[in-house]
Amino acid sequence: MSIGALAERFGLATHVLRHWEAMGLLTPVRDAAGRRRYGSADLTRVAVILRAKEAGLSLRSIRSLTAAGDPARRRDILSAEAEALRSRIAAAQASLDLIECALGCDHDGRWSARAGVAHSGDRAAGRSRGRRDAGFRAGVRR
Repeated sequence: MSIGALAERFGLATHVLRHWEAMGLLTPVRDAAGRRRYGSADLTRVAVILRAKEAGLSLRSIRSLTAAGDPARRRDILSAEAEALRSRIAAAQASLDLIECALGCDHDGRWSARAGVAHSGDRAAGRSRGRRDAGFRAGVRR
């Protein structure tokens, strides 16, 4: 299969496949004219890469996972990815909580005077709600 056919099959641009090849994620064979040729193993590899990206993994992490022959090393990589995802989920939940509180505020749009302060109490008390604390400080967007 040509690079164009593979890209079309997955709805990708050909430069994406070339980038993945440059990163070592794909290694297509070359025909006599030097053109890339993809087989069924490459189709599976592209599907795995796309699924891993949907799960939030970076291309660097995907490359590490596919290169890691040791199951313990794969578990270590996935454990680190899971922890990073938990942190992002916590930050997103804190953001949603703050926005939902602001939606319920009926104080002339000055939600920071009530809702923002209510949700920034952890910061005022010296407690952090996560790495970015939903990006708010006392009702003001950073």
